[in-house]
Amino acid sequence: MSSPTDVPPLIAILRGIRPEEILDVAQALFDAGIRGIEVPLNSPEPLVSIQRLTDKYGADCLCGAGTVLKPEQVDAVARVGGKLIVTPNVNPAVIRRSAELGLHTVPGFATATEAFAALDAGATALKLFPASTYGVQHLKALRAVLPPIKVFAVGGIGVRTMPEWIEAGIDGVAFGSEIYAPERPAADVGVRAKAIVEAWSQARGAR
Repeated sequence: MSSPTDVPPLIAILRGIRPEEILDVAQALFDAGIRGIEVPLNSPEPLVSIQRLTDKYGADCLCGAGTVLKPEQVDAVARVGGKLIVTPNVNPAVIRRSAELGLHTVPGFATATEAFAALDAGATALKLFPASTYGVQHLKALRAVLPPIKVFAVGGIGVRTMPEWIEAGIDGVAFGSEIYAPERPAADVGVRAKAIVEAWSQARGAR
């Protein structure tokens, strides 16, 4: 299969995952229907995990790194096959470097100023972070001025609150501890992921 050409609506954040866990967890996520996987760079040996991830699932799943803070980290992720760059902030140099390499970038933003700075630098999508702090009304207000672009809600979003975010106009959600925590068994990750996929589908269908 060809590589994903867009950022999928559901992304699993595997903060703290170890290389020896990555393939079992990724299989559980893939079987549940998750097609976006992010390994934060403050995880143990993240580039090893990303390379193993992309070697096996890169053709069918958008895989890459989170907590990317510097352009040189973008280069390192690209060298091991990562196609997704997620940041906690708006760093135009990181976004531009990712665009130069043809990678998908999803920078974290809070304000309209940050959102437009990210778009001017070439961001693929945006993530409202931490979403639970700002709330759905904040998103609705931003949507009134933003051009058509995917906006993800990240931080404090769960199965129960997902419908209100979808109603507010969110295009996707990235989940951290709701799906994965260090040493959580892959089978448990899969159950959680399946519940999220089902909740997303039901909430989208109800719109």
